[in-house]
Amino acid sequence: MAEKATKNRWLIALAAVGIHLSIGSVYSWSVFTNPLNETFGWSLSGISLTFSIAILFLGLSAAFMGHFVEKYGPRAAGLVASVFFGVGMIGSGFAIQIESLYTLYFFYGVLGGIGLGVGYITPVSSLVKWFPDRRGMATGLAIMGFGFASLIASPVIQRLIGAVGIASTFYILGAVYFVVMICSSLYISKPPEGWMPKGMREDQENGEEGPAEDISYLRANEAIKTRRFYLLWIMLFINVTCGIAILSVASPMAQEIAGLSAAAAATTVGIMGFFNGAGRLAWASISDYIGRPNVYTAFFIIQIASFVMLPNLTQALIFQAVLFLIITCYGGGFASIPAYIGDIFGTKELGAIHGYILTAWAAAGLVGPLLVSWLREVTNSYELTMYIFTGMFVLALAASLIIRIDIKKLKKQHEESKQNGVTAKES
Repeated sequence: MAEKATKNRWLIALAAVGIHLSIGSVYSWSVFTNPLNETFGWSLSGISLTFSIAILFLGLSAAFMGHFVEKYGPRAAGLVASVFFGVGMIGSGFAIQIESLYTLYFFYGVLGGIGLGVGYITPVSSLVKWFPDRRGMATGLAIMGFGFASLIASPVIQRLIGAVGIASTFYILGAVYFVVMICSSLYISKPPEGWMPKGMREDQENGEEGPAEDISYLRANEAIKTRRFYLLWIMLFINVTCGIAILSVASPMAQEIAGLSAAAAATTVGIMGFFNGAGRLAWASISDYIGRPNVYTAFFIIQIASFVMLPNLTQALIFQAVLFLIITCYGGGFASIPAYIGDIFGTKELGAIHGYILTAWAAAGLVGPLLVSWLREVTNSYELTMYIFTGMFVLALAASLIIRIDIKKLKKQHEESKQNGVTAKES
């Protein structure tokens, strides 16, 4: 008999959003760039390196701490993330006071980055288990918070810097985020063993078919020995590399190709933040209905067409619309991946597997901006750059089709196992 839940799963989802809204403020880092440059004379590349270090440690800590999340649960992991991110932010204020860029790298980049990685994966595994009927929507809701965070944080940071200075801004934000993350972490928990939502339970009692079962039940160290793990990794890496690349050059590209003014291009970049967040919830929710394999294939078909068209779209509104569509696919890739992992590896160690997969994000965070800048310098053309990215998406599309062969084979094995009364398990 399934146990009754003592917590509200929608409040669990709200707590997850609280964590992601806090750590997602990392996307507002660029707001600090000019004030730091003007105040201390630090180079723009030196200041930007802080963000790159944070994203690198996000990916590394997500990979290494995934097992910690599974072993000790989301509450303990959330508290660890709160401490690292809170200390990282407050320590950044100290780094500003002593005017040390290298201290800033340590606090914001290393400690803050570790808080980012642990905080990012903390709620995901639990949400998939609390929402077996709406996996995509639930994880999309939390990860949407990460995408939307900059829309809230950027204007707040700008006002705080003007009112209290850079160091005090870090102190205030660090304290606020620490409190929000601690409160959110204390509420998050896994559902009781065998728990399922009321609607699913009633359907089961009435003999109706519920959501499709997971087709395998692998531990993280088993998952990384499968071909489909690496196909997922490649798909996410290409999606994120090209998405980050577009984000990093959206303003100059909009000015050069579509003839937008600097102010209009800056507004376009701001609106892209909205579509980044909205795409996470929208695509992840759609995946509940059409399936994760179809969503990822759709991402790559849409982006192949979009990247081919983009260099030739001189009409501003059409250029912007295609840009926004690309960014929804970028955000949707992040939000749909946890549910995809659950579908093809099971939820036994979803947090740990998700952490391993997120190394693709860390790699893409380093490769994307560097690649687009290098290609632009070498080719002196955004057109050729976009065509090269189109070729990368063709590879990603191929991966999304090959993984279907593995999924089809797994489904067949799963059905045979059910008929034989055995739990599907790969060697």
